Amino acid sequence: MTAPMRLHTLLADYPVTHALRTGEIGSDLIAFDFAPYEVSNQAFKPMVRELAFDAGELAIATFLQAKDWGRPLTLLPATISGRFQHHCIAYNIERGELRPQDLAGKRVGVRAYTQTTGMWVRGILQNQFGVDLSKVTWLTFEDAHVAEYENPPNVIIAPPEKKLKDMLLDGELDAAMLGSDMPDDPRLRTVIPDPEAAARAWYGKHRAVSVNHMFVVRSDLSRDHPGVIAELFRLLKESKARAGPKGEIDMRPYGLETLRPGLELAIEYCHQQGLVRRRMSVEELFDDTTIGLE
Repeated sequence: MTAPMRLHTLLADYPVTHALRTGEIGSDLIAFDFAPYEVSNQAFKPMVRELAFDAGELAIATFLQAKDWGRPLTLLPATISGRFQHHCIAYNIERGELRPQDLAGKRVGVRAYTQTTGMWVRGILQNQFGVDLSKVTWLTFEDAHVAEYENPPNVIIAPPEKKLKDMLLDGELDAAMLGSDMPDDPRLRTVIPDPEAAARAWYGKHRAVSVNHMFVVRSDLSRDHPGVIAELFRLLKESKARAGPKGEIDMRPYGLETLRPGLELAIEYCHQQGLVRRRMSVEELFDDTTIGLE
């Protein structure tokens, strides 16, 4: 009997990946060597700069940049994490009310200009609320995962001793993109009023999920071992199913056509913001093996 192929894999332990991570589900074709990262974004740099993993999760903005710069990575139509993003930009009410139309001339903090949450929020601000992103100063704390990328001129790097949340609360920033790191602090309010209603309106228009992390594989692995890739997709899908449904809208969609609206918007937003140099088609993110997986 042929030994299973061992895949060095970047995949954090979420409810939708737990059954796979713990070995609750397994395969005769694949053995997993999971990289020791509790927070997967810590390994995105080696993933796109060194091709350090055979497969794993990757933020969609990072993947699009990697694709733009010719990295041999291929997308699976499998979402690891996703959410609506309208609640992810906050301001300190002690310093006065701040709405999207007030952001011109302001300083807004974000972990990295290329961060996927930042990409989605800026795209929403520009396209849903009419914000001119070039009139905002973006203060960042990390460089891009893809080494070739250079920030636009209205992006500045924070001093190394500074912290995003502290700068927002201390008034050194007018707003900040905090995402899942949003502190439970009564001084903070969302820049987008009633973000849940705004997200519903955005979804009603686009029928898109703003995915964060998706699953990718090395292109040579997909080309040379299509059976392994199909089995990998099956395991991911089964692990997600074990976690059970969450909410009315599936924020972790699978399958090309279900993902298409969100991927088209991610490509458009990335191009608008100069994160990628051209508008790619959705189809070129996949290959002959991965595009038809359902």
